[in-house]
Amino acid sequence: MKTTLGLDFGTESVRALLVSLDGTELACASEPYVHGQITQRLPGATQLLPPHYALQHPLDWPAAAAKATQAALKEAGLPGSAVAGIGVDFTSCTMLPTLRNGTPLCLLPEFGATPQAWPKLWKHHGAQTQTTRLNALARARGERFLQRYGGAVGLEWFFPKILETLETSPAVYAAAEVWLEAGDWLVWQLVGGPAEALVRSTCQAGYKGMWSPTEGWPSPDFLHALHPELRNIAADKLPGRFLAPGSSAGGLSGSAAALLGLVEGTPVSAATIDAHAGVPGAGASEPGTLVLVLGTSACHMLNSLSERSVAGVAGIVPNGILPGLCGYETGQAAVGDAFDWLARLTGQSLATLGEAAAALPPGADGLLCLDWLNGCRTPLMDGSLRGAFTGLALYHGPAHLYRALLEGSAFGLRWIVELLREGGVPVTQFVATGGLPHHNPLVVQVYADVLGSEITVHPAKQGPALGAAILGALAAGLFPSPAEGIAAMASPKPGSARRFQPDTSHTGAYDRIYAEYRALARYASSR
Repeated sequence: MKTTLGLDFGTESVRALLVSLDGTELACASEPYVHGQITQRLPGATQLLPPHYALQHPLDWPAAAAKATQAALKEAGLPGSAVAGIGVDFTSCTMLPTLRNGTPLCLLPEFGATPQAWPKLWKHHGAQTQTTRLNALARARGERFLQRYGGAVGLEWFFPKILETLETSPAVYAAAEVWLEAGDWLVWQLVGGPAEALVRSTCQAGYKGMWSPTEGWPSPDFLHALHPELRNIAADKLPGRFLAPGSSAGGLSGSAAALLGLVEGTPVSAATIDAHAGVPGAGASEPGTLVLVLGTSACHMLNSLSERSVAGVAGIVPNGILPGLCGYETGQAAVGDAFDWLARLTGQSLATLGEAAAALPPGADGLLCLDWLNGCRTPLMDGSLRGAFTGLALYHGPAHLYRALLEGSAFGLRWIVELLREGGVPVTQFVATGGLPHHNPLVVQVYADVLGSEITVHPAKQGPALGAAILGALAAGLFPSPAEGIAAMASPKPGSARRFQPDTSHTGAYDRIYAEYRALARYASSR
């Protein structure tokens, strides 16, 4: 039996999914990162990190991947030789500085206690000042790359984080010989080779690195104007070649094969962004389908036949998600982690909160939530913005807060959909994937009610991991085209997909409350 392996690197853990070529999930194993999210202090340190820092330990990634892969093989009762291809998806922009041999700087004794030498997790928000200055300079110069990102570069992206390091820890910047996304680093560790041959994902570079196949990285003149030390960064510190996800980055090295329990030479796909892997994983190969990848945060991806500049859309990249289509990326910075925050705050489980919230009417008895608990990604691209609850009264309890938070998240999604449609990008149907839709169906129902549209939940409980496995199959040449691979491995079997229909009795109420949400958003963003 030929199988493919999807390695899905999330915020807290990695999932290893084994899938047959007809889409049958044979085994799935998850392994948490030993150090998790490093948000309080560095390993072995006593000094607290600033509150907006979010780092990770690079050795957690391959170690967790090895345990998860071996556990999945054991569960499936398969030898490593059954795996014909490997796909990798990763959080983005999670990035790090290394030496030219791939050694992360944080592992060197001289930089172990320096936060800027550690990998910055996607949600690291230490570069607000640098992001503001970068955007102001790009607008003043009329830089064309802004058109691909809705007019603004995001706080969590590649170059703002590099500039943050340069300005706060110049010794780390000087010592860094390679800057790269964690997904690209992981693939590099799997296939080996010199820095000049490392593979950079066109998905990660296109959406988070301000790179395009026609213009490359931002120009040396722009980078010099941003900071003189950045002028030659592309030539000096960004080696490698660019490949699209689904292309083979090379064969598994002997050392990596021994670590994972697989066979040397097994093809490994170029990496992709974790949420983007959810598109093939949700069986969505056609234009017009908005794929809602719902987890800690939310990424909403859409493929279209045309490329249009839409203000506020975080990324517009031809061939960025699937070949032959223009991929649009939008998102919300806090979804699942906002729900978890409220559960911790109230001391109640999400199941308890959900049961009580489902019995409440639309509008949570007058309570309105602005869902910017970790800033606003689309459409305002401002990580400094903050959320709010308004209309609070003494009779409101935890369930009201939860219902309002769910509705605020749904209103943020509705704003994104309206933005795309007003920009001339068709949105014709909705498919939800990721862990959240399966264990929290109330959020999907509220989304459907607010959108006034049906939402299909793809049966795969590990959509991004399935998408990564499909990319592994493509890298191994097991299908003649991406569309055929997606159809074979991710088309839902009859009756397996759950469909949420909107409750039309809620339509009028949600139209009115949505208008209030937009008014609150205008006020909060203008302060």
